[in-house]
Amino acid sequence: MKSWLAVAMVCISASTVRAEVGPPTDVAAHSRGAGKVVVARVSTVHSSFATNRFGDQLIVSNAVLEVLETLKGNPQAVTTVTVEGGTVGDLTLKVSDMQELKEGDRAVFFLDDDGIGHVPHGRGRGIMKLDDGDKVKGSNLTLQQVKDAVRGANGKGGR
Repeated sequence: MKSWLAVAMVCISASTVRAEVGPPTDVAAHSRGAGKVVVARVSTVHSSFATNRFGDQLIVSNAVLEVLETLKGNPQAVTTVTVEGGTVGDLTLKVSDMQELKEGDRAVFFLDDDGIGHVPHGRGRGIMKLDDGDKVKGSNLTLQQVKDAVRGANGKGGR
């Protein structure tokens, strides 16, 4: 089974022409499309095998999020998000358009409910990781600018 999965992963990564990861170009529009937007810290991550909606078996990581602030949607102290990729035993799946989540990561999560749980809205673009200075990694955006854009787009007013 390991060799079958390894071949499948090579085929998937070989067929990827361009993958988008990182902040969406229009945060306000991206937030309007998401069902929920939270600022959260990853408290735990557990990876396991799963079958996606197309019937493909792959590795997914379920991350428990400690919600620091809810920008859109019903407030919850804790929620979860499932992302494709992770490590089970000695087998690792890296998905080119998904960010790996680790315990302690802080991010703005744009989430959709897929009927089972939360997934990132827009795949990898639905997770905007934050650095220690509250800037979105890989961009010039600050956390406050993201908050203002989300609140303004969803009728809650900016700062």
